[in-house]
Amino acid sequence: MDTLISNWTWVFVGLVTLNLGLRGWLDTRQARHVQTHQRTVPPAFQSSISIDEHQKAAHYTIAKLRVGFVDLIWGLACLLAWTLLGGLHHLNQTLLHALGPGLLQGLALMASFALIQTLLDLPLAWWRTFRTEAQFGFNRTTTGLWLVDLLKAGLMGALIMGPMATVVLLIMDSSTLWWLWVWATWVAFSLLMMVIYPTWIAPIFNRFQALDDPELAADVAQLMSQCGFQSQGIFVMDGSRRSAHANAYFTGLGRAKRVVFFDTLLQQLSREEVLAVLAHELGHFSRGHIPKRMIKMFASAAVALAALAYLAEQPWFYAGLGVLPQLDGSNSGLALVLLSLTAPLLGLPLAPWTSGSSRSDEFEADAYACQKTDANALASALVKLYKDNATTLTPDPIYTRFFYSHPPALERLSHIRASAT
Repeated sequence: MDTLISNWTWVFVGLVTLNLGLRGWLDTRQARHVQTHQRTVPPAFQSSISIDEHQKAAHYTIAKLRVGFVDLIWGLACLLAWTLLGGLHHLNQTLLHALGPGLLQGLALMASFALIQTLLDLPLAWWRTFRTEAQFGFNRTTTGLWLVDLLKAGLMGALIMGPMATVVLLIMDSSTLWWLWVWATWVAFSLLMMVIYPTWIAPIFNRFQALDDPELAADVAQLMSQCGFQSQGIFVMDGSRRSAHANAYFTGLGRAKRVVFFDTLLQQLSREEVLAVLAHELGHFSRGHIPKRMIKMFASAAVALAALAYLAEQPWFYAGLGVLPQLDGSNSGLALVLLSLTAPLLGLPLAPWTSGSSRSDEFEADAYACQKTDANALASALVKLYKDNATTLTPDPIYTRFFYSHPPALERLSHIRASAT
């Protein structure tokens, strides 16, 4: 047993070290590459992006890298504090003495852990919004609105995840095949959230209005009809209340599907460019990217829960992470917290696969948009978004393979412009 505990501890330490070293190497490559190329705008963009805008993007990229690396260091420090340094063990023991083993203690442990970790993460979240984003002119939120958003998110999390956590813990303590039933419950919950989120939850945080430009609305309806897409409609979100960044996204499931444009995006793009961006979003629908991503997510969850079903019965799994389990087996809440702490360590090593799959989807959606609308309009829309969002045009190729869910600017524009010829 001691050997198993020691080996598991070293595996855990190895994953922590791998994340720190790999992320530090990748961030350093990205910063150097961006700095090296900040003095010259790539030829493909010289007619549309000035040297000042190009250098702003470089400085913004490096500033985000610095904050991101501090966030990584802080996150790993919290991880070690929760595990090998005994933080989670002491929290678990305190709640056991106060409440005794059982459902209530498991729920209290999960809630306490989530609350403490949220508070630990707040300073960096504040810095990102009111320092980094504000420094480059992107932040438009106020301290009051930021705090209100936090309170809303916390309340919604408690109202939604509280009952879900209760059901999960009850299942875990009542069935030998609990992981399968928990997985089925989580799948059903995720599908339900995709239906109710756009209509009931998102409006708690933002205002959504139907597109009020009659000419554009008619063109949008025609394009959606051509693509065989039926939804609740096209909505405009008041993204400008919080940020100057522009975006558009596809959300929902079944009849709850909707396409959402940030108001900042509509202010920046022409009618043809808006239609091209919409066609890109419809391309994700037409090419089946949403179901494909859901299947991958559900499959990953099944593997994680099956692994946890085994690990939750092994004393070395807990002891190797600095936690002593209850001898009576009432460790469901503790096991779930440990899974939430350790599983993200696999994210970075697997990132080239997940990011590569996402970039492939984006290429397919671009190709679809070029078939349905003007490829030149899609290209010009992306150039405007790169400029207004201060997206670097010269990312490091290896860094891109790990972290870019969308193709880098030069590669993406090259594919689109090839479609236009």
